[in-house]
Amino acid sequence: MEYRRLGKSGLQVSALSLGSWLTFGNQISDKVADELMGVAYDAGVNFFDNAEGYAEGKSELVMGKILKAKQWDRESFIVSSKVFFGAENKGPNQMGLSRKHVIEACNAALKRLQVDYLDLYFCHRPDKQTPIEETVWAMNTLLQQGKILYWGTSEWSASEIMEAISVSKQFNLIGPTMEQPQYNLLERNKLENEYLHLFKEHGLGTTIWSPLASGLLSGKYTTGDTKDTRLDLKGMEWLKDRTLAADRMKKVEELQKLADKIGLPLAKLSLAWCLKNPNVSTMILGASKSAQLKENLTVLEVIPLLTDEIMEKIDEIMGTKPKLAAF
Repeated sequence: MEYRRLGKSGLQVSALSLGSWLTFGNQISDKVADELMGVAYDAGVNFFDNAEGYAEGKSELVMGKILKAKQWDRESFIVSSKVFFGAENKGPNQMGLSRKHVIEACNAALKRLQVDYLDLYFCHRPDKQTPIEETVWAMNTLLQQGKILYWGTSEWSASEIMEAISVSKQFNLIGPTMEQPQYNLLERNKLENEYLHLFKEHGLGTTIWSPLASGLLSGKYTTGDTKDTRLDLKGMEWLKDRTLAADRMKKVEELQKLADKIGLPLAKLSLAWCLKNPNVSTMILGASKSAQLKENLTVLEVIPLLTDEIMEKIDEIMGTKPKLAAF
């Protein structure tokens, strides 16, 4: 396993991490979840990603039971939660980024995960109803209490992250360390364009999600068959329609041909491509089967196959490379 610094912080995260969105407490049994965490940990994965909103809190309950049963040394793993969407109850103060919800959600996540502190705590979305100062102060309070070690954002714009950084500097508080954006061959603008200033000037770390674009880049949907996949889950129709759009499918079919040519499964090609970006601190893998996870955990071995020439061909096929903004 390779370990990378989380931005400019001193925290070392495994280049590959395991996420629980749509799987833990929902798509897979607790027994399979336990197996997946064991496989990941044994392979050197040290970061396990979660959120209050995943399966309305059930995902954290499942992960908490597993962490307790495994009895791993607490210093050997990193666990996260995210605040915004609320868990099971969605009352007026049980969602968003108010001081009340940020602090109460953290306490609830600690109970569900059965840990004394969260290593990483993310604002899962920006909250237009709450002043950014209130959220930054709430995060700082949790840091001082030792309930969280680092805080960050997820799916925030560069200007929103900059505002949080400015507020933290103004009041001598600790600002965001990391952002969790979607990043894959179809979603590239934030990491390759919008956030460049944040990487260079502020040392922002990233914990990227959906490196396989909800499975589209895994190769299993090139036949259009979504049976027994996350796209077949109830309530995921929006994701299915977006993921399997005709223009995307065409690009992926071309990419499949390139992967075949260099002797790589499409999933490995797509994952290795993400890891080539030096601004990726860790890439979150999702899995519903241990064989699939074991295969994807070997992706670091194939990165050398992605030469400059292959990277150019990938850009040609996908046509998704963002045009850099002029500063």
